[in-house]
Amino acid sequence: MLSRLPNMFRVPDLRNKILFTILIIALYRFGAFIPLPYADVDAIANQSNPALQGGFGSLLNLFSGGALASASVFTLGIMPYITSSIIMQLLGVVIPKVEQWQQEGQAGQKKITQASRYLTVVLAAVQSTGMVTFGPTSQLMRSGITAPEVMLVVITLTAGTALIMWLGELISQRGIGNGMSLIIFSAVVSVIPGQYEAIRKEEGAFVFGILMLLTLAVIVAIVFIESGQRRIPVEFAKRVVGRRMYGGQRTYIPLKVNQSGVIPVIFSSAVLYFPVLIQNALPWEAARNFIEDAFGGGNSSASWTYIIINAVLIIFFAYFYTAISFNPAQQADIIRKQGGYIPGIRPGPDTESYLARVLNRITLPGAAFLAAVATAPYLLLKFWDINTLSYSGTSLIITVGVALETMKQIDSQLMMRNYEGFLKQ
Repeated sequence: MLSRLPNMFRVPDLRNKILFTILIIALYRFGAFIPLPYADVDAIANQSNPALQGGFGSLLNLFSGGALASASVFTLGIMPYITSSIIMQLLGVVIPKVEQWQQEGQAGQKKITQASRYLTVVLAAVQSTGMVTFGPTSQLMRSGITAPEVMLVVITLTAGTALIMWLGELISQRGIGNGMSLIIFSAVVSVIPGQYEAIRKEEGAFVFGILMLLTLAVIVAIVFIESGQRRIPVEFAKRVVGRRMYGGQRTYIPLKVNQSGVIPVIFSSAVLYFPVLIQNALPWEAARNFIEDAFGGGNSSASWTYIIINAVLIIFFAYFYTAISFNPAQQADIIRKQGGYIPGIRPGPDTESYLARVLNRITLPGAAFLAAVATAPYLLLKFWDINTLSYSGTSLIITVGVALETMKQIDSQLMMRNYEGFLKQ
């Protein structure tokens, strides 16, 4: 991997994409420290503020890259957009019009993306209203702010989410990799070092050393699972066209053990984030406390309800996203039209059922691994009663997964520009 670093900057087009991505991420990180109007400087400086410790505040502070701690215009982060994307994908199952858009290819995808943008603004407005009124942000604002001032803060938070969404789309179009994933990656990476440093100071070198060893072990396991594949062999029959003979080749279909990548973890976090969105708008304190205790999550304070639901959602979204990204019927039809077949399997419906069966079998260990890595650290944090480190398993999955996907994107572009040397090897 280190040998690829010089090559990344030798290709002008690739170098421009990398520099553009770094510039957009730098702008995002700069915006994470621009304070909201009417923010309380003393409350922001108080790092022991309960709004920043555990529960919903811990989750939001992680996925916003510390924007909550600084009462920034980017406090909401990218989570409203992820929530709207989940809603649009689920609506494709129950609403025929959305399902028709999903089947229209690129034109339909543009309509879904546009609808997701509008829904993101609506969710951001609702959530920001609840946060400024009842949620963690309310504890970081000046006391006695009027209704027009609250409205200005809500508009600012909503505009900040829209700006982040635009920055992510710019990275996807002109930069490297998935822009939304890189935005979350940069936010999580910016928070993790401070959390580990706090653990070193509060818990001592022994606990810190054990956590670092476990972190390295989990990173190795994530890389191992992310690289795992089940290769389905495909043979193509020979055919004569004119005086030339085509076909007779053998290739394979690479089915990843973790076909969905980090998407299930991000989607699960967004779904568990949604009840808190409703919680912030509820006028009943008892209901808000119940939702916070059940779904607030966060380090050693995570309830068993939260841990179990998080694991179940990760497994569900792993299967859900795999079913969307890989269609066995379409793949079987492509193989048949190209004159190919899987050895020992008849073309057509038999190939489709075989691919679906293999995909279901290999998705289970990948989904179970994601769920275990995302939820098991809570048990360790409960054992040591550590409240400083939040969402360690989820953080590692996102950072390592996005880093691997980004390197694959860079490798593919390097290979396209140096295919002659690749073929000579």
